[in-house]
Amino acid sequence: MGTEIERKFLVQGTQWRNGTGVRFTQGYLNRDKERTVRVRVAGDKAFLTIKGLTRGASRAEFEYKIPVEDAEELLGLCEGPIIEKDRYRVVHEGATWEVDEFFGENAGLVVAEIELTSEGQSFSRPPWLGAEVTDDRRYYNSSLATHPYCDWRHTGA
Repeated sequence: MGTEIERKFLVQGTQWRNGTGVRFTQGYLNRDKERTVRVRVAGDKAFLTIKGLTRGASRAEFEYKIPVEDAEELLGLCEGPIIEKDRYRVVHEGATWEVDEFFGENAGLVVAEIELTSEGQSFSRPPWLGAEVTDDRRYYNSSLATHPYCDWRHTGA
C-alpha cells in the first residue's frame, strides 16, 4: 500500500513562478469521504488514482498510469466540474514543492504542497508560502470540484 504524506499551504505573490507549468485536467469518479477516485491528464500522461481517508497529513494512495485516450473518456464520466490547473515544480533548499495555479471556477487560487516521508519531517518554508491549509477540506481538489473557490472565497464559507 502506498501512503501519501503532504502538507498544503496558500501561496503569496509570484516569486514561486519559474518556467512553464504543466496543464492538469482532472475529475472525480467518486468523492466519498472514505475514498476518492480521480482521473487526471497531466501534460501528455494520464493517471487513475485512488486515495483513502485522510488522517492528519497522511492517507493511502494508489496511482496507475493509463492511456491518455482512456483518461479523456473517463473525464466525461466524472461527477461535478473538471478541475483545471497548471502545476509548477519549485525547489527550495533541497525540497520540491508543487505549486498549483487553478483556473475556471477555481481561478485566483494558488496552493503549494510538499510531500514528506513522515508527518514530523521538518522543512524550510519558502518566502512565498502563506497560511497552512492542510486540515481545511475546502482546499482538497475533490472539494473544489463540488464547491469551487469562486463560490466561497468572498463569503469565507
